[in-house]
Amino acid sequence: MKPTLLILAAGMGSRYGGIKQLDQFGPNGETIIDYSLYDAIRAGFGKVVFIIREELRNDFEEVFGPKLKGKIDYDYAIQGFQSYVPEELGQVERAKPWGTGHAMLCGWEQTQTPFAIINADDFYGLEAFELVADFLNTSTNDSEHTLIAYQVKKTLSENGTVSRGVCEVNDEGYLDVVTERTKIFPQDGKIYFEESDGLTELSPETPVSMNFWGFKPSIFPITQELFTDYARHNYNAPKAEFYIPVVATHLIKSGLGKLKVIPNASEWFGVTYPEDKPTVHAALKKLHEDGKYPSQLW
Repeated sequence: MKPTLLILAAGMGSRYGGIKQLDQFGPNGETIIDYSLYDAIRAGFGKVVFIIREELRNDFEEVFGPKLKGKIDYDYAIQGFQSYVPEELGQVERAKPWGTGHAMLCGWEQTQTPFAIINADDFYGLEAFELVADFLNTSTNDSEHTLIAYQVKKTLSENGTVSRGVCEVNDEGYLDVVTERTKIFPQDGKIYFEESDGLTELSPETPVSMNFWGFKPSIFPITQELFTDYARHNYNAPKAEFYIPVVATHLIKSGLGKLKVIPNASEWFGVTYPEDKPTVHAALKKLHEDGKYPSQLW
């Protein structure tokens, strides 16, 4: 069975100041999601699941439905504040969605095959989709998953700090630790992350997670168990978020699974701040001019 692509598109875009999932960045008004969809189809994915908030469903159907019809199966999964929250907790008051790990869990019902999961507002490139599709099509171990890693030097923004999952990889190429660093930035030709105790330098080639994961369906019951515990401890914390790296770390430490880190030398670009938009527009325009994408995607 062809793998499924889950797209994390329920975020609020607080730093961007709008619904960047549907904003236009390409030379013909394409969203960043358009490029991920186009590359996923080229790489052999068989289905797309948009993980969104309920109020975005009509907009997503209007924008993407006509483009995907007849090309690939697609569906929607709703990430609600109450989704998968234990009933005994009652109504949960939230300021934002529960995070990427919870979003992945919300796509369980619509996902019957090995799957990749990505951010809606990141451009990953065709190579990344081909690498993850090859892994999902060939790995026969249900407890073996993957992470497509990028070099941190290729994932920075000129307009502010970025959050990245900094990876430590063992000699066999599997993930040992992924640590979320929320303030990474370039300065004076070097790259640092900032914490309360000061600055730490990162090698430019440090592998980082851009939330491009490949999982087998066995991940869902594990994620549900972890999120249930997390929700019980954080139901009164309206900004608490349950991230995919928490699930990955649990897999490794518990021995329930392992994650193959697949290096990817492609240029990444994405949108964190409004000031990023001209840079992304220029990069996409050049990709069309260089023949990496046709003049019209659809």
